[in-house]
Amino acid sequence: QVQLVESGGGLVQPGGSLRLSCAASGGTFSNYVVGWFRQAPGKEREFVGYISGSGLTQSYANFVKGRFTISRDNALNTAYLQMNSLKFEDTAVYYCAADARGGVEEDEYGDWGQGTQVTVSS
Repeated sequence: QVQLVESGGGLVQPGGSLRLSCAASGGTFSNYVVGWFRQAPGKEREFVGYISGSGLTQSYANFVKGRFTISRDNALNTAYLQMNSLKFEDTAVYYCAADARGGVEEDEYGDWGQGTQVTVSS
């Protein structure tokens, strides 16, 4: 089990950028796949992307390809979601999650952070 805390959310204008952080404690962080998900009001939680324990493998949802980048620094026990060219429809609560064998579905992750709000508005 690993404990996760997201940070870095806030208010940003369309076309702007934010970097979210996911700080982990407990367990061996490099053994965990880290996934990012988001949930807008009235919508189901949806997959954003994931990164392998080593950082060598990444996968992204089609709607963020070319705009978002996931990275990690295992020495700091932290994963990141860099979001560029933000759109109004990116407004959501963003969550990080971790599991030894995570993927694109919520039920593949055993540990979740509390979420951080991202609001894109002019």
